[in-house]
Amino acid sequence: MRKGILVATMVALASLGSSIACDMHGESGIVENNNMNIPVGVKNAGMTEAEFDSAIDKVEAIYAPIISARGKTLEVIRKWDDGTVNAYAQQVGNTWKVSMFGGLARHATITADGFALVVCHEVGHHIGGLPKKKSWWSSSWASNEGQADYFGTMKCLRKYMENDDNITMMANATVPAVVTEKCESNFQNAADIAMCQRGALAGLSLGNLFRALRNLDAPLKFDTPDPKVVTATNDNHPAPQCRLDTYFQGSLCEKDAYTDVSDSDANKGVCNRVDQHQEGIRPLCWYKPVATN
Repeated sequence: MRKGILVATMVALASLGSSIACDMHGESGIVENNNMNIPVGVKNAGMTEAEFDSAIDKVEAIYAPIISARGKTLEVIRKWDDGTVNAYAQQVGNTWKVSMFGGLARHATITADGFALVVCHEVGHHIGGLPKKKSWWSSSWASNEGQADYFGTMKCLRKYMENDDNITMMANATVPAVVTEKCESNFQNAADIAMCQRGALAGLSLGNLFRALRNLDAPLKFDTPDPKVVTATNDNHPAPQCRLDTYFQGSLCEKDAYTDVSDSDANKGVCNRVDQHQEGIRPLCWYKPVATN
């Protein structure tokens, strides 16, 4: 009898672990659990409700058909009036959910592109490929935090930006010299260079959110990457500088946005060390490279 109860409990827990990646308790949202709440109407808010809806509409239009082709339904839950500063992804049966909150969009660090990158991150939990979060016995359905970040700028945000006048947008933006230098080194086409710059700036917006929530004093910089080298892949939230490094590397990766990542091969569809890529690779501050395909 006790054995039966134990087995049933383990099955239930495993089922829970496989259905929720970014849970409503905040332990695995795009940021750690926090008590910040930014209500509607706050001054100096990052975004308007129209911008909130527009960013979601655009990402949803791109990925709803892709997810539908897999026999699943993408459901984006919009909670503009909710002051929560976080975002979550869940899988409930054949419904793949993304929950977006007005509180995060209203944070002073968040730009429209930064918010779009949050939506991309949450979609990335569903289809971002390896590495996956660990579950009780193997891996869950969800791409881990670093991979969702990497997928966000490498794949999703490029699709989001591709029909915009990125050259004009970046001509009027303040882009750090190191970003321009590296983007120009990795891409030849002016439009691709501009998208690389724009992705990096979106990553900086999010990096500054993470920095603010951790109350860090030191600024995040593109030319001071996190020196940490992990001995095993970290599935949880990397440090803010490490996450900025990941967004920047995703922006620098020359792999086409329409070359899919894989749930069985961590080196497929991405820039990687196996193929001798020097830029655009997942940072060692959270990722332990896979040696072979």
